Amino acid sequence: MDRNILAMAAAALVLLPAASQAESAGAEPEVLGTWINPHRTVKVATTYCAGGLCGSIVWAAPEAQADARDSGVADLIGTKLLRDYRATGPGRYEGTVYVPDMGRTFHSKIEQIDANSLKISGCIIGGLICKSQRWRRV
Repeated sequence: MDRNILAMAAAALVLLPAASQAESAGAEPEVLGTWINPHRTVKVATTYCAGGLCGSIVWAAPEAQADARDSGVADLIGTKLLRDYRATGPGRYEGTVYVPDMGRTFHSKIEQIDANSLKISGCIIGGLICKSQRWRRV
């Protein structure tokens, strides 16, 4: 398991829009909700904060918690993974993702696939090298 991708994916999960009344009315789906990564080891809840979108871990499997502790993160629950995401277009966002097991933040993009899934990418070297995962709404 690539923990770096997992953490980036956790961040992305937060940004996936949920089905809502606004969506049925033709507006962009709501991005707030709880999302799970593809490995099913982290759940992240998204919220609006400081004029943008962010997301914090609300549940983590024992394996993810142990990986975080080994990297110096005492309590993974409550850790803000998704930080300062801004809309860049319909269903697209950019911000930074915190990777607890590396203790670093990376540039990140989120692309809404549909109301219940998103593709989140974490990038280095100015976006030249990126890895992505698909997250699902819980």
